[in-house]
Amino acid sequence: YTEGAELVDQVLDVVRREAEGCDCLQGFQITHSLGGGTGAGMGTLLISKIREEFPDRMMATFSVVPSPKVSDTVVEPYNATLSVHQLVENSDETFCIDNEALYDICMRTLKLSNPSYGDLNHLVSAVMSGVTVSLRFPGQLNSDLRKLAVNMVPFPRLHFFMVGFAPL
Repeated sequence: YTEGAELVDQVLDVVRREAEGCDCLQGFQITHSLGGGTGAGMGTLLISKIREEFPDRMMATFSVVPSPKVSDTVVEPYNATLSVHQLVENSDETFCIDNEALYDICMRTLKLSNPSYGDLNHLVSAVMSGVTVSLRFPGQLNSDLRKLAVNMVPFPRLHFFMVGFAPL
């Protein structure tokens, strides 16, 4: 938490300002990677600080889970393992995104020989768009973050979901 601890107060100030500008704040959506130091360390620190400050608001995370096949650092498994505990405690909904699956989709389906982070992020944004479509458009089912959790989470600590995206 060394670098994250230095920046977390500035980030929380921005979060507070944005939250104050909302008419009806339902919760927060955090996108981060569990393999790197910033997403795993600062990301989970930020989630716990937001939970302390806004305990009654929903916390949804879109967490990119590392894979040994596409790993670029040896500490990714350790970062991911240590981060999962924070997600169990401080997140209401965690949508797990498999890093290896992102690369496979880019290479096999989209026929990209050397996928960039932009290509991977585009897939993540498409998944996020699909998950949150019921929040953005009128409808009866899952019309807010809390209803989504009520319909999908059987037990509070059992809130980890694997997302799928068809036809990819």
